[in-house]
Amino acid sequence: MRDDPLFYLVLFAVLIVAGILLLGIGTFGRGGEFNKKYANKIMRWRIGAQFIAVVLILFYVWARGGN
Repeated sequence: MRDDPLFYLVLFAVLIVAGILLLGIGTFGRGGEFNKKYANKIMRWRIGAQFIAVVLILFYVWARGGN
């Protein structure tokens, strides 16, 4: 796994999703004008990034033989 670039791509995608999620939760918790303006946009970005991460995870499992 350590020498597999696809694994690192999947890991990077998952970390991006986690970062966007934490950004959204942080702005929601803080509230204010920024939250009102960008909360939906941030969560839409999270959904898109999450879709890409899930597709990459499925591709990784398929490419490695489903073990």
